[in-house]
Amino acid sequence: MGNNITQKLKYKESVVKFSYKYGVTKASIKFCECRRTIYRWRKRYDGSIESLKDKSRKPHYHPNQHTEEEIKMIKNYKNNNKDTGLVVLWIKLREAGYRRTVQGLYHVLQRLGIYNKAPSKKKEREACEWVVGTYPGEKVQVDVKYVPKKCMSPELQKMGEKYYQYTGIDEFTRIRYIWYTNEHSTYMSSEFVKRMVKYFREQYDIEIKTIQTDNGFEFTNRLSWQAFLKNKKTLFEKTLEELKIDYKVIKPHTPKQNGRVERSHRKDQERFYYNKVFCSLEDLRNRGADWRKEYNNFPMRPLGWLSPKEFLRRYKSQEESVITI
Repeated sequence: MGNNITQKLKYKESVVKFSYKYGVTKASIKFCECRRTIYRWRKRYDGSIESLKDKSRKPHYHPNQHTEEEIKMIKNYKNNNKDTGLVVLWIKLREAGYRRTVQGLYHVLQRLGIYNKAPSKKKEREACEWVVGTYPGEKVQVDVKYVPKKCMSPELQKMGEKYYQYTGIDEFTRIRYIWYTNEHSTYMSSEFVKRMVKYFREQYDIEIKTIQTDNGFEFTNRLSWQAFLKNKKTLFEKTLEELKIDYKVIKPHTPKQNGRVERSHRKDQERFYYNKVFCSLEDLRNRGADWRKEYNNFPMRPLGWLSPKEFLRRYKSQEESVITI
């Protein structure tokens, strides 16, 4: 690459020197270059080959570029939220009056050198045979997450306490319900699903049609090594039958088929469990309730940067307008 640049500069210098000796017109004919280009090279040439290097074409000003006040606000918020991700930072700035897009924020952070995104590892996606939800409540993904041990107070760790997060997320709207327990069993799973059905119905007027889980023993005996248990329904499955909710399980060792809830658990790790310490199950449930509200009101890219609640509200308003027409 460097050799090609040097050859190009030598070519420009030979054109300029020829034009000095025989005139610009003859140089233009001989080298098939525009007269205006040769005059520009002559004006730039000061006797050194370096002076013929191409100058940057980057504009010095753009009408939509960030103002000094906006850049100052971005720097202040980033300094006060050093470990905050791009989207969370964007939401906080929007609440303070920032009106740029998340892409615009990303570019200005890159230009300022205060945000370096780790290179993504692209994986080949396999075709998924599972159809995602097409209306609220059509399918809700359910899973259990261990509450990180480091989030437990020293007293709880000494007592050997373990807490679990039950999560249910609607595939279509991404509205989510979470509940915390000190055990994960088919009994707790059945209690969770009762609470979740009530929450979706009373808070959002959503009736759940189908629930999808993995093959954990807190949900089903489908993969039990004991033959007599394989066909025996768990309390969780019986509860779904009583509630008249269809039940589906994913293929073994294929968590991506429950990708919505798995992704939400990653957000929990990044934004909720990151710097929290809980002193009791009640403390965890109280703070988890606040986190649930924040999650359901947080804009998401798959929803067109609407929050799950806003997305559901817009869906219902469009549905009502169609019925009216």
